[in-house]
Amino acid sequence: MKRIVQFLFFIFFLGMPVCAQVGEHRDDLSVGFNGGYVLSNVAFVPKVNQTLHGGMTGGLSIRYVCEKYFNTICSVYAELNYSQIGWKEDILDRNDQPVINELTERPEKYQRTMNYFQMPVMAHLAWGKERKGMNFFFQAGPQLGYYLSDKPKYNFDLKKPNSRDRVNIRMDQDTMTIANKLDYGIAAGVGMEYSHPKVGHFLLEARYYYGLGNIYKDSKRDVFGRSNFSNIVVKLSYLFDIKRTKKE
Repeated sequence: MKRIVQFLFFIFFLGMPVCAQVGEHRDDLSVGFNGGYVLSNVAFVPKVNQTLHGGMTGGLSIRYVCEKYFNTICSVYAELNYSQIGWKEDILDRNDQPVINELTERPEKYQRTMNYFQMPVMAHLAWGKERKGMNFFFQAGPQLGYYLSDKPKYNFDLKKPNSRDRVNIRMDQDTMTIANKLDYGIAAGVGMEYSHPKVGHFLLEARYYYGLGNIYKDSKRDVFGRSNFSNIVVKLSYLFDIKRTKKE
Protein backbone atom coordinates (compact mmCIF):
# COMPACT_ATOMS: atom_id res chain seq x y z
CA MET A 1 0.00 0.00 0.00
CA LYS A 2 2.85 2.41 0.80
CA ARG A 3 4.32 1.97 -2.69
CA ILE A 4 0.97 2.64 -4.35
CA VAL A 5 0.57 5.89 -2.37
CA GLN A 6 4.08 6.97 -3.40
CA PHE A 7 3.30 6.18 -7.03
CA LEU A 8 0.06 8.19 -7.05
CA PHE A 9 1.83 11.12 -5.38
CA PHE A 10 4.49 11.04 -8.09
CA ILE A 11 1.83 11.21 -10.83
CA PHE A 12 0.20 14.20 -9.09
CA PHE A 13 3.54 15.96 -8.67
CA LEU A 14 4.45 15.36 -12.33
CA GLY A 15 1.34 16.98 -13.71
CA MET A 16 1.60 20.27 -11.81
CA PRO A 17 4.44 22.21 -13.51
CA VAL A 18 4.87 20.69 -16.97
CA CYS A 19 2.41 22.79 -18.97
CA ALA A 20 1.83 25.73 -16.65
CA GLN A 21 1.97 28.25 -19.53
CA VAL A 22 4.22 30.84 -17.88
CA GLY A 23 6.70 31.03 -20.80
CA GLU A 24 6.39 31.17 -24.58
CA HIS A 25 3.36 29.19 -25.72
CA ARG A 26 3.87 26.15 -27.95
CA ASP A 27 1.31 23.92 -29.63
CA ASP A 28 3.43 21.20 -31.30
CA LEU A 29 2.23 17.63 -31.68
CA SER A 30 4.45 14.84 -33.00
CA VAL A 31 3.87 11.10 -33.36
CA GLY A 32 6.07 8.22 -34.45
CA PHE A 33 7.61 4.97 -33.33
CA ASN A 34 10.52 3.66 -31.28
CA GLY A 35 12.64 0.54 -30.93
CA GLY A 36 15.53 -0.65 -28.83
CA TYR A 37 17.05 -3.17 -26.46
CA VAL A 38 16.21 -3.70 -22.80
CA LEU A 39 18.33 -5.30 -20.08
CA SER A 40 16.33 -6.42 -17.06
CA ASN A 41 16.32 -8.38 -13.83
CA VAL A 42 14.03 -8.98 -10.87
CA ALA A 43 15.03 -7.97 -7.34
CA PHE A 44 14.07 -11.07 -5.37
CA VAL A 45 14.03 -11.14 -1.57
CA PRO A 46 15.33 -13.69 -0.57
CA LYS A 47 18.08 -13.05 -3.10
CA VAL A 48 18.44 -14.98 -6.35
CA ASN A 49 21.78 -14.56 -8.15
CA GLN A 50 21.28 -13.19 -11.66
CA THR A 51 22.87 -11.71 -14.73
CA LEU A 52 21.00 -9.26 -16.98
CA HIS A 53 18.27 -10.63 -19.23
CA GLY A 54 18.24 -9.17 -22.75
CA GLY A 55 15.18 -8.53 -24.91
CA MET A 56 13.64 -6.28 -27.52
CA THR A 57 11.28 -3.36 -27.00
CA GLY A 58 9.37 -1.20 -29.43
CA GLY A 59 6.12 0.62 -30.08
CA LEU A 60 4.40 3.95 -30.69
CA SER A 61 5.47 7.39 -29.45
CA ILE A 62 3.67 10.71 -29.05
CA ARG A 63 4.91 14.09 -27.84
CA TYR A 64 3.14 17.38 -27.16
CA VAL A 65 5.28 20.51 -26.74
CA CYS A 66 3.38 23.08 -24.71
CA GLU A 67 5.87 25.73 -23.66
CA LYS A 68 9.37 27.19 -23.93
CA TYR A 69 10.40 28.58 -20.56
CA PHE A 70 13.60 30.62 -21.01
CA ASN A 71 15.94 28.03 -22.62
CA THR A 72 13.92 24.97 -21.57
CA ILE A 73 11.58 23.30 -24.07
CA CYS A 74 8.78 21.69 -22.03
CA SER A 75 6.64 18.84 -23.32
CA VAL A 76 4.80 15.65 -22.39
CA TYR A 77 6.10 12.42 -23.95
CA ALA A 78 4.32 9.06 -23.92
CA GLU A 79 4.81 5.60 -25.43
CA LEU A 80 2.91 2.35 -25.85
CA ASN A 81 5.45 -0.45 -26.14
CA TYR A 82 5.68 -4.20 -26.42
CA SER A 83 8.65 -5.30 -24.31
CA GLN A 84 10.47 -8.55 -23.55
CA ILE A 85 11.72 -8.41 -19.97
CA GLY A 86 12.48 -10.97 -17.27
CA TRP A 87 15.41 -12.47 -15.43
CA LYS A 88 18.37 -14.76 -16.11
CA GLU A 89 19.78 -16.77 -13.25
CA ASP A 90 23.48 -17.06 -12.47
CA ILE A 91 23.53 -20.58 -11.00
CA LEU A 92 26.74 -20.92 -8.99
CA ASP A 93 28.16 -23.08 -6.22
CA ARG A 94 29.89 -21.85 -3.06
CA ASN A 95 33.15 -21.43 -4.98
CA ASP A 96 31.49 -19.16 -7.57
CA GLN A 97 31.69 -21.89 -10.19
CA PRO A 98 28.81 -22.97 -12.47
CA VAL A 99 26.66 -25.73 -11.00
CA ILE A 100 26.86 -28.92 -13.07
CA ASN A 101 23.72 -30.96 -13.47
CA GLU A 102 24.32 -34.58 -12.51
CA LEU A 103 22.15 -35.99 -15.32
CA THR A 104 23.24 -33.83 -18.27
CA GLU A 105 26.77 -33.09 -16.96
CA ARG A 106 26.38 -29.51 -18.20
CA PRO A 107 26.12 -26.18 -16.32
CA GLU A 108 22.56 -25.51 -15.29
CA LYS A 109 20.92 -22.50 -16.95
CA TYR A 110 17.55 -20.84 -16.45
CA GLN A 111 15.90 -17.69 -17.73
CA ARG A 112 12.33 -16.49 -18.04
CA THR A 113 11.20 -14.05 -20.73
CA MET A 114 8.02 -12.14 -19.92
CA ASN A 115 6.08 -10.15 -22.51
CA TYR A 116 4.53 -6.87 -21.40
CA PHE A 117 2.64 -3.89 -22.74
CA GLN A 118 4.32 -0.86 -21.19
CA MET A 119 3.10 2.74 -21.16
CA PRO A 120 5.43 5.44 -19.79
CA VAL A 121 4.10 9.03 -19.53
CA MET A 122 6.92 11.47 -18.86
CA ALA A 123 7.73 15.13 -18.48
CA HIS A 124 10.21 15.92 -21.28
CA LEU A 125 12.64 18.82 -20.79
CA ALA A 126 15.08 19.78 -23.56
CA TRP A 127 17.85 22.34 -24.05
CA GLY A 128 19.30 23.33 -27.40
CA LYS A 129 17.96 23.77 -30.91
CA GLU A 130 14.19 23.60 -31.12
CA ARG A 131 13.40 23.47 -34.86
CA LYS A 132 16.62 22.49 -36.61
CA GLY A 133 19.71 20.97 -35.01
CA MET A 134 20.65 19.12 -31.85
CA ASN A 135 19.35 19.30 -28.30
CA PHE A 136 19.91 17.45 -25.05
CA PHE A 137 16.91 16.20 -23.06
CA PHE A 138 15.93 14.70 -19.74
CA GLN A 139 12.60 13.00 -19.12
CA ALA A 140 10.99 11.26 -16.17
CA GLY A 141 7.58 10.02 -15.09
CA PRO A 142 5.38 7.07 -14.16
CA GLN A 143 5.13 3.86 -16.17
CA LEU A 144 2.42 1.21 -16.24
CA GLY A 145 2.87 -2.31 -17.55
CA TYR A 146 0.55 -5.23 -18.18
CA TYR A 147 1.71 -8.84 -18.30
CA LEU A 148 0.78 -10.80 -21.44
CA SER A 149 2.68 -14.10 -21.36
CA ASP A 150 5.97 -15.70 -20.40
CA LYS A 151 8.29 -18.41 -21.63
CA PRO A 152 10.95 -20.10 -19.47
CA LYS A 153 14.12 -21.52 -20.98
CA TYR A 154 16.24 -24.07 -19.12
CA ASN A 155 18.49 -27.08 -19.77
CA PHE A 156 17.70 -29.32 -16.79
CA ASP A 157 14.75 -31.13 -15.25
CA LEU A 158 13.04 -28.61 -12.94
CA LYS A 159 12.01 -31.50 -10.68
CA LYS A 160 15.59 -32.77 -10.40
CA PRO A 161 17.96 -29.79 -10.20
CA ASN A 162 21.38 -30.01 -8.55
CA SER A 163 20.19 -28.32 -5.36
CA ARG A 164 22.99 -29.79 -3.27
CA ASP A 165 25.75 -27.64 -4.80
CA ARG A 166 23.84 -24.37 -5.29
CA VAL A 167 24.74 -21.34 -3.21
CA ASN A 168 21.15 -20.15 -3.77
CA ILE A 169 18.90 -23.00 -2.70
CA ARG A 170 15.76 -20.97 -3.44
CA MET A 171 14.21 -22.27 -6.70
CA ASP A 172 10.48 -21.59 -6.25
CA GLN A 173 10.65 -18.72 -8.74
CA ASP A 174 11.40 -21.14 -11.58
CA THR A 175 7.92 -22.74 -11.48
CA MET A 176 5.69 -20.06 -9.90
CA THR A 177 3.08 -18.35 -12.07
CA ILE A 178 2.89 -14.56 -12.27
CA ALA A 179 0.50 -13.37 -9.55
CA ASN A 180 0.30 -9.63 -10.29
CA LYS A 181 -0.25 -8.84 -13.95
CA LEU A 182 -0.23 -5.07 -13.45
CA ASP A 183 3.23 -3.53 -13.06
CA TYR A 184 3.94 0.08 -12.13
CA GLY A 185 6.99 2.18 -11.38
CA ILE A 186 9.10 5.19 -12.32
CA ALA A 187 11.10 5.72 -15.52
CA ALA A 188 13.79 8.33 -16.22
CA GLY A 189 16.15 8.86 -19.13
CA VAL A 190 18.61 11.19 -20.87
CA GLY A 191 19.36 11.54 -24.54
CA MET A 192 20.07 13.59 -27.64
CA GLU A 193 17.65 14.72 -30.35
CA TYR A 194 18.26 15.88 -33.91
CA SER A 195 15.45 17.83 -35.56
CA HIS A 196 14.85 19.00 -39.12
CA PRO A 197 11.63 20.73 -40.22
CA LYS A 198 11.36 18.66 -43.41
CA VAL A 199 12.51 15.30 -42.04
CA GLY A 200 11.34 15.06 -38.42
CA HIS A 201 12.92 14.24 -35.08
CA PHE A 202 15.42 11.51 -34.22
CA LEU A 203 15.90 10.71 -30.51
CA LEU A 204 18.59 8.49 -29.00
CA GLU A 205 18.01 7.74 -25.33
CA ALA A 206 19.26 5.71 -22.38
CA ARG A 207 16.52 5.06 -19.81
CA TYR A 208 16.19 3.38 -16.42
CA TYR A 209 13.00 1.93 -14.96
CA TYR A 210 12.45 0.94 -11.34
CA GLY A 211 9.37 -1.11 -10.56
CA LEU A 212 7.36 -0.40 -7.42
CA GLY A 213 5.12 -3.45 -7.74
CA ASN A 214 5.94 -7.15 -7.33
CA ILE A 215 5.29 -9.95 -9.83
CA TYR A 216 4.65 -12.45 -6.99
CA LYS A 217 2.56 -12.13 -3.85
CA ASP A 218 4.52 -10.58 -0.99
CA SER A 219 2.71 -11.27 2.27
CA LYS A 220 4.54 -12.78 5.25
CA ARG A 221 3.18 -16.20 4.31
CA ASP A 222 4.48 -16.02 0.73
CA VAL A 223 7.85 -17.16 -0.63
CA PHE A 224 9.20 -13.74 -1.65
CA GLY A 225 8.95 -10.47 0.22
CA ARG A 226 9.94 -8.56 -2.92
CA SER A 227 10.05 -9.35 -6.65
CA ASN A 228 10.14 -6.06 -8.57
CA PHE A 229 11.59 -5.22 -11.99
CA SER A 230 14.63 -3.14 -12.85
CA ASN A 231 15.20 -2.25 -16.53
CA ILE A 232 17.92 -0.49 -18.51
CA VAL A 233 16.75 0.59 -21.97
CA VAL A 234 18.63 1.97 -24.97
CA LYS A 235 16.35 3.06 -27.80
CA LEU A 236 16.05 5.10 -30.97
CA SER A 237 12.82 6.98 -31.72
CA TYR A 238 11.53 8.80 -34.78
CA LEU A 239 8.80 11.45 -34.62
CA PHE A 240 7.14 13.47 -37.37
CA ASP A 241 5.13 16.64 -36.82
CA ILE A 242 1.35 16.62 -36.95
CA LYS A 243 0.93 20.20 -35.74
CA ARG A 244 3.43 23.02 -35.22
CA THR A 245 3.13 26.42 -33.57
CA LYS A 246 2.70 29.12 -36.19
CA LYS A 247 5.48 31.69 -36.39
CA GLU A 248 4.45 35.12 -35.18
